[in-house]
Amino acid sequence: MSQTGQRLQDEGSRRQVVMAGATAGLISRFVIAPLDVVKIRLQLQSHSLSDPLSHRDLRGSPIYKGTLRTMRHIVKHEGLTALWKGNVPAELMYVAYASVQFTTYRSATMLLHRLSGGEANRLPPAAESFICGAIAGATATTTTYPLDLLRTRFAAQGNDRVYTSLRRAIWEIRRDEGLKGFFRGLTPGLAQIVPLMGIFFAAYEAARLPLGHLDLPWGSGDATAGALASVTAKTCVFPLDLARKRIQVQGPTRSRYIHKNIPEYAGTIRTIRKIFKHEGTRGLYRGLTVSLIKAAPSSAVTMWTYERVLNFLIAKGIP
Repeated sequence: MSQTGQRLQDEGSRRQVVMAGATAGLISRFVIAPLDVVKIRLQLQSHSLSDPLSHRDLRGSPIYKGTLRTMRHIVKHEGLTALWKGNVPAELMYVAYASVQFTTYRSATMLLHRLSGGEANRLPPAAESFICGAIAGATATTTTYPLDLLRTRFAAQGNDRVYTSLRRAIWEIRRDEGLKGFFRGLTPGLAQIVPLMGIFFAAYEAARLPLGHLDLPWGSGDATAGALASVTAKTCVFPLDLARKRIQVQGPTRSRYIHKNIPEYAGTIRTIRKIFKHEGTRGLYRGLTVSLIKAAPSSAVTMWTYERVLNFLIAKGIP
């Protein structure tokens, strides 16, 4: 937690915030990469182990069930390194995303303070955190979205690779799908991230100060606040995240990924309706368990690292 008890967006210079955010994103991404690959594989699976009728059009696609069993299946058939597929664009995305997110969050807060005209006219802390978190999330999502799409497509590859390298992937998407190909699924991404980050930052700020002073047996109060905030936010918006993943792999390469029977989707609402019609409510929450498992350590590591790095930079006087 902050050594001065200040709120998150009031701390550090712009450069210190960028450095701390980038470091936090880099470390967090590497730690949770295997869970991220499992989550993407489950989200893209339109068939179910418990529903034999859905197996009629597998076309050689694997049938995943559960986090650990999916992880073991990937390691057995694709090797240990397959759990880090898409890690290069993902690392670039996480570094850029965290930097843009924290910088925008701080800048938006300072702007609100100037517009309010004084302490007495400021918004309540929770409302302020929600608005600034939503703005920060939308800005970071839009600017880093092509990297997110590349991460998803690489994670969705099986042994028969669709793209041989990151450079080749960028060239082929630009050639075959145009610039708009890099932004497939941006609409549900924005629809998801605004409430996600708004709820996350509001919940984190609400829990951070009361929990920050506690010496909990499983870790610091900062990490616990980050975990609780992330789990709450992700559960609320998960169907939009799943729709985004399904749309990201549309296009000419749709039938070449590990799941070769991914249906065709167009539009956020129509995608959600189609998934609900053919897979039920359960289909909208494929991968939720691993997403929540991933959310806790990811956000905890991100927020813990961010605050420690920021406090270190401030203490050392590094501008």
